[in-house]
Amino acid sequence: MDKPTPEREEVRVQVDGRTLTITNLHKVLYPRTGFTKAEVLNYYAQVSPVLLPLLKDRCVTRIRWPHGVQDGSFFEKNTPPGTPSWVRTAKVPTTGSRAQSSSDTLVFPIVDDLATLTWLANLAALELHVHQWTVGRNGQPRNADRLVIDLDPGEPAGLHECCQVALLVRDKLADRGLAARPVTSGSKGLHLYAELPKRLPSDESTAIAKEVAEELQGEHAKLVTATMTKARRGGKVFLDWSQNAGSKTTISPYSLRGRERPAVATPVTWAEVEEGADDPLGLDQFTPEQVLDRVAEHGDLFSAVE
Repeated sequence: MDKPTPEREEVRVQVDGRTLTITNLHKVLYPRTGFTKAEVLNYYAQVSPVLLPLLKDRCVTRIRWPHGVQDGSFFEKNTPPGTPSWVRTAKVPTTGSRAQSSSDTLVFPIVDDLATLTWLANLAALELHVHQWTVGRNGQPRNADRLVIDLDPGEPAGLHECCQVALLVRDKLADRGLAARPVTSGSKGLHLYAELPKRLPSDESTAIAKEVAEELQGEHAKLVTATMTKARRGGKVFLDWSQNAGSKTTISPYSLRGRERPAVATPVTWAEVEEGADDPLGLDQFTPEQVLDRVAEHGDLFSAVE
């Protein structure tokens, strides 16, 4: 007969010279598959060489599922009580424009080492969301260094249609001198990122994304919508350009998602997107195990130049 696990199991570990108390390693955070907190911690530790560079200097908003994905979750922007003193933080105004005159501020964690990543994973912060701007050495927000367009399918459209639309978005961005990088969302759709040749205020990067979305809506009205109203998305792919706003965030590449089954926002190649556009079963969302295998084989596809 199996021995019952303690109500609050604690283990002290050394990570990058920091001592962390890890709790409840056996807690199942994804009941459908039995995926435990220990497996979440293991995934983030193994993927950290490619994840941490993408989190560098970015404020991280977390979505936490303390009791597993079958129960409630909550967004967390500010650092929580009990945050270790060694965690790097950035204090930023709450306004979308991040105007320095704002009296209201948020204190975000900056996840630039494995110890901080492990600390957050232990808090069941399954999803890590970031802005398209970074903070400077002085801790102050800088302008956006990249643009993102979120391809969100409305049923019965799915990832297959997203792949078809992604090819159209890629061409529109290329017309503007921007090279797009595809990432499966870990949920239903795709995210396309493009590094900006120079940093731009968030309203300017938002304007570029919106222009692309509205052009494609005009040219492919049966397949694409740039309208946020969910009632108008049926069978279409919504191009969410708004995630470039200064206050908005997008799931980071390589982050887990808090879905029924564990899945990861996964960088893919354009060849894979093209296959997904041709074949309804040509591309799917990826599990943590698949992502680690892909990283072992290909390295960081997000940062690779095709």
